[in-house]
Amino acid sequence: MKKNYVLGSAFVAALVLGVYFAMTPKSSNLMGPSFGAANAAVSGEADTSAVVDMVMGAEDAPITIIEYASYTCPHCRSFHQGAFQNLKTDYINTGKVRFTYREIYFDRYGLWGSIIARCGGQDKFFAISDLLYTKQSEWTKGSPAEIADNLRRIGITAGLSQDAVQACFSDGQKAQNLVAWYEKNRAADDISSTPSFVINGIKYANMSYAEFQKILDAQ
Repeated sequence: MKKNYVLGSAFVAALVLGVYFAMTPKSSNLMGPSFGAANAAVSGEADTSAVVDMVMGAEDAPITIIEYASYTCPHCRSFHQGAFQNLKTDYINTGKVRFTYREIYFDRYGLWGSIIARCGGQDKFFAISDLLYTKQSEWTKGSPAEIADNLRRIGITAGLSQDAVQACFSDGQKAQNLVAWYEKNRAADDISSTPSFVINGIKYANMSYAEFQKILDAQ
C-alpha cells in the first residue's frame, strides 16, 4: 500500500487533536482537562526520544529486522497473519532475528491503533497488535466515535482497564511524540510503502516468506 508521506503541520495537528474529540466520552466537558491536553499536544514541543521501539527476539541476534507497518493497512494484516507467524517461529524465537516493529500513520485511525497498542507497554504491545490486525475489518468501520469505542474494547479485551485506556487516549504529549517519531523514522529509512522492512540496514518491500528465508539464510 503506497501513500504520500508529506505531512503538513495542519495535518499533524488534526491527527493529534482527532484523538481527543473522538476518544473523549460524550459526557465529558470539552473545556475540561482532556480539552486542555489536546491543545497542549499541538502547541508543545515533540520529544521523539520519549518513544521506545517495540522489539522481540534475542538482543545478540545476528540479524535485525525493522518492519514499518500501519494498523489500517490490509497488506500489513496479511503479512502478520501469514509470513510473520513463520518468521517468529523459525527465526525470532530461535535467536536468529531481533525484530522491531515501527508504526506508520496513514490516517488518524492508524495513530489511534498505535496509542492503544502501546497502552500496555512492551509486555502487551504485540498481543494487542495481533488483535488489531485480526479484527482490522471490524474496528476500522463506522464513525470516528464508533471506531474509538471499538479500540477501547480491544484494549479492555487485552487486559487493560478502562481507566488505563482513557489515560492513554488523554495523553496529548505522547500522541504528538508518536507523530514526530513516525515522521523521523519514515524520513531516515526512506519509507514509501507498507509493509516495508529494513534487514541489517538494507531496505526491502513486502515479500513472501520464501523470499524472507532466502535473504535471512544468506546473512
